[in-house]
Amino acid sequence: MRIVLVGPPGAGKGTQATRLAETLHIPHISTGDLFRANISQQTELGKLAKSYMDAGNLVPDEVTIAMAKDRMEQPDAEGGFLLDGFPRNVSQAEALDELLETEDMKLDAVLDLEAPEDEVVKRIAGRRVCRNESAHVFHVTYSPPKKEGVCDVCGGELYQRDDDSEETVRKRLEVYHTQTEPIIDYYKSQGLVATIAATGPVEEVTRRALEALKRDK
Repeated sequence: MRIVLVGPPGAGKGTQATRLAETLHIPHISTGDLFRANISQQTELGKLAKSYMDAGNLVPDEVTIAMAKDRMEQPDAEGGFLLDGFPRNVSQAEALDELLETEDMKLDAVLDLEAPEDEVVKRIAGRRVCRNESAHVFHVTYSPPKKEGVCDVCGGELYQRDDDSEETVRKRLEVYHTQTEPIIDYYKSQGLVATIAATGPVEEVTRRALEALKRDK
């Protein structure tokens, strides 16, 4: 199956992408992993992306698309893939359609993980990370440490990352609503979208997604 996974920050895309990819025996293709792999391996695309990032600029769509194309052409993706973080906007979605068409392929489904905004903010803003190298993660509500501000594992200090502050999270949500959310309507016009409630136990969200994929077959 060829699947695109979308949803706001904090909806659990990374967790669900990993679980679904393992269950369906297809590679999980994450934009973040693509960038890290290309930069660490010093590919031409990686060098190009790094030049933009070092200058404090956004990496152009065409570079991201080229990285995704290269990854989707690897042997392990012949039977399908799960895209996480790509496409990020309508122009990338259109480019993906063109790319798949040239390869005589098409998407099977777009899974839209939905979570209430207040829940998303609570999930992210409640995270606390250990300052030590292990960087163990806790949550003030869902998985609190035994002693406030102290890592259960190594005794290190727990802190809130700047990216996890409520103000930053709400700004990230604004960017998602403006740039990424429009791709849901784009794919709805193709009859590809299945909306998944991303609340409740992780296992239950995975079950809902798999059920939706079965219905779409």
